[in-house]
Amino acid sequence: MIRRRFPWFSYLVVVTGAVLTVVPFLDMVMTSFKGAGEAGTLPYRLLPEAFDLSNYRAAVDQLDLPVLFRNSVIATAVITGSVLFTSSLAGYALAKLRFPGRNLIFRLVLSTMMFPPFVFFIPHFLILVHWPLAGGNDLFGRGGAGLTVSIAALAMPFLVNGFGIFLMRQFMVSIPDEVLEAARIDGAGEFGVWWRIVVPQTRPVVLTLGLLTFVHAWNEYIWALLISTANPDVMTLPVGIQFLQDYVDPTRSMPIVMAGLVLSTLPVLILFLLLQKYYIRGVMLSGLK
Repeated sequence: MIRRRFPWFSYLVVVTGAVLTVVPFLDMVMTSFKGAGEAGTLPYRLLPEAFDLSNYRAAVDQLDLPVLFRNSVIATAVITGSVLFTSSLAGYALAKLRFPGRNLIFRLVLSTMMFPPFVFFIPHFLILVHWPLAGGNDLFGRGGAGLTVSIAALAMPFLVNGFGIFLMRQFMVSIPDEVLEAARIDGAGEFGVWWRIVVPQTRPVVLTLGLLTFVHAWNEYIWALLISTANPDVMTLPVGIQFLQDYVDPTRSMPIVMAGLVLSTLPVLILFLLLQKYYIRGVMLSGLK
């Protein structure tokens, strides 16, 4: 009703939201080109006096960029692939298969969404420390550092995602059972039904979940920092950028940090631009279903 009588109000809300979203990103980009002493001065200036690329060179020199990118890419790829695979399979089982305890399992999955992830970081860390026959541990998980010194530790706590299972299950409920029964009559097994019938129909939601998981895994900081203290060789890009402030000139630290943030944002931005139409479609379909 308000939208019909006052269409300008809707446009005002959209424009205000766009400005509040774009301005911090624009400030990050502009700060990355500022010279020594320009950042944080009053009166505030958005544009730098001269666009200086030395901050990017300093960020690359101070960071072991290939190693940080490698660690971030490996951890993000493993997490994203695992979440998509497990969420799709579990969502299919909870939506289309009949077995005792299905509703209870679904409620347990929903309950995992009620707790912030960092609540489980200490139990996860203790499990990885005492992982048998890894990192110098014996068969009983004693004597070494376990998996905390390996790159696998970056991904293991995030391999399964309750929100992903919930999202896939809610979408798969709407797939007609008659189509699945026809495939079973033709001789397809449950895995074949899932792979050949269900997965193609859930592609927009899969891409949406994949993009959300990628962004979360790429930007993960607290767990990556915890693992990096055990083994600096598995440091990821967000942790390395934060450490820039401790190794550069204080008068230049902010522009160099912003330059590192711009470099770390580029993969996420490019991926979103490539998949934005699928992302928007997946969000719309998820809401309608």
